[in-house]
Amino acid sequence: MTLHLPDAHGALRAYEPRTEPLALAPGAPLTSRTVFSAAHVVADPYADTTPDSPAAVDWDATLAFRRHLWAHGLGVAEAMDTAQRGMGLDWAGAAELIRRSAAEAKAAGGRIACGVGTDQLTGGPVTLAEVRAAYEEQLAVVEESGAQAILMASRALAATAEGPEDYLEIYGHLLRQSAEPVILHWLGPMFDPVLEGYWGSPDLDAATDTFLDVIAAHPDKVDGIKVSLLDARREIDLRRRLPKGVRCYTGDDFHYPELIAGDDQGFSHALLGIFDPLGPLAAEAVRVLDTGDTDGFRALLDPTVELSRHLFQAPTRFYKTGVVFLAWLAGHQTHFTMVGGLQSARSLPHLARAYELADRLGLFPDPKLAEDRMRTLLHLYGVTP
Repeated sequence: MTLHLPDAHGALRAYEPRTEPLALAPGAPLTSRTVFSAAHVVADPYADTTPDSPAAVDWDATLAFRRHLWAHGLGVAEAMDTAQRGMGLDWAGAAELIRRSAAEAKAAGGRIACGVGTDQLTGGPVTLAEVRAAYEEQLAVVEESGAQAILMASRALAATAEGPEDYLEIYGHLLRQSAEPVILHWLGPMFDPVLEGYWGSPDLDAATDTFLDVIAAHPDKVDGIKVSLLDARREIDLRRRLPKGVRCYTGDDFHYPELIAGDDQGFSHALLGIFDPLGPLAAEAVRVLDTGDTDGFRALLDPTVELSRHLFQAPTRFYKTGVVFLAWLAGHQTHFTMVGGLQSARSLPHLARAYELADRLGLFPDPKLAEDRMRTLLHLYGVTP
């Protein structure tokens, strides 16, 4: 049956949903690339909360979604930006998420890496010593859970550091005490505006030099870097300057197919929020790449970029709304409710376009269910053809 989807001007366009999904079954483990999906959390829709309340999480549905990703061969990047760290999920909620997901990963045999930050510092200006202690507290939680650590960019450090030397001191201290090699995360201001000037300078060339200085001083403690700057050329230049054995995990949700495919001088692994809705398709594409078929890999993954660019359009930090919306349409959760009330962060036309692009790709295991849920949302917003 035809759906009538609204555009930004209130006009309705007819869309014929597909009737068959893309057939994507779990397959062999991925071999040529290490691939993480940053995973969203599922809110408890029955909790009596407000946007200012601590997050109420549906743990059963949240962990079930992680098992879905592991079943397709993807690793899970836990308690990251996609899980609404600092946008609905506080440190107490993140710590519980880390512990539960790490235990689930152990039971399922899945790979997991977890975000280490400083978001327990919520009371205003802090000192560098307090930033270091906050990082240490979170690093201990992740290491005690048995997960790999991802050292996330810190809002508190961005506000407190006076120059590159402060970043060198804080990260050097953390790397010296980490039990296992970590992933360093460079999150650009398009994802979080308060991170402008991270690594001690708004000049990205100068910031890159500081970032590389941190890695060069402790190459044995850095498994890899995750770069989320949405600048493919800069990522390629950066990965070519990494010490041998340090991996680059692309976090570029605009250019990921070309960056993962690579060139004659190297390639990027992946740690991506867009691989939350794309999980099975992304895994299938990497399996094709595992055979050496780069063209086949690109043929599967290139068509997904339009959806990704739509979900991550400015203000980019609200991409989580589209990710959770697609999880609802795909049947991974029973509702479109988000912690912090973030389901209201994108417009109906934006969500309608996300549905259309995802449906065209065959991402919904049950297209009729997705159509019915989209129709319900349209009626809720007062759309009548």
